[in-house]
Order: sequence, then C-alpha cells, then structure tokens
Amino acid sequence: MNNKSINSNKQFMIGNGILAFGVFFIVCLFLYLGFRGQSKNDDKTKTFEGLYAIEIADSFTGDSLSVYINDSLLFNSTLGNSSVKFQVKRFAEENTLMVVDNRTDEVTPFNLNTKGSQVQIQKKNGKIFIQETENP
Repeated sequence: MNNKSINSNKQFMIGNGILAFGVFFIVCLFLYLGFRGQSKNDDKTKTFEGLYAIEIADSFTGDSLSVYINDSLLFNSTLGNSSVKFQVKRFAEENTLMVVDNRTDEVTPFNLNTKGSQVQIQKKNGKIFIQETENP
C-alpha cells in the first residue's frame, strides 16, 4: 500500500515539474519576442531642423497664460506690460501650439508649420488669435 502512495507522489511531482518547465519556457519566449522588436539603432534622440519663434503680444497685459507645444509646457505666467518672446527648436514631426487662458481654462489650439515659423499670439475683443509666418 505504501508503494502505491510513493508512485503517485512521483507522478505528481514529475507532472508539476513538466508544467513548471512549460510555464518557464513560455515566459522566456514572450520576453524574447518583446525585446526583439525594440529598435537596435543607437540614435537616442531624433533631431528636427527648424525653429519656432513665439511672441506673446502686450495685449495680454494682466492675463495669466499657459503655452504648450504638444504636451510640453513652455510658458506659464501672468503677463506684464510688455510682449514676451522665446524660441523653441522643433522636437517632433508634427507640432501643435496650445494657448490656455488660465482664468477661463479656454484652450486655443493651432497646428504649426512642419519647417518652423514665427508665431504671434494676440488677444482681440477677448478672443485669442494666432498668426504664423513661415521662416525665410
């Protein structure tokens, strides 16, 4: 009677060993397939030619604004009496400028030129206007 008990325990342990090996093999296979698809070239950052020159006009005096390109915050401040100018290198294939009026949370989106440009942001009659001029 003890002999049958030992044999069934051996079969149980062998069956579990095969199952554990199978699970280990499948995990290794998925890890291999996941890492195989990753890019193998060494260029860590892709660079783009072009520059955006952004000017926020003095018509925003006293207003609080946030300026984004894609998901990157470029400017977040209350403006004084003068205009604000800054430059940003292109960092993506396509870029969207978003101007947020922090008081009303109104967002004004604008698709930027893919070669770079000069952008003027103005406020007229309570509305935000964006004018783009292509770089020469």
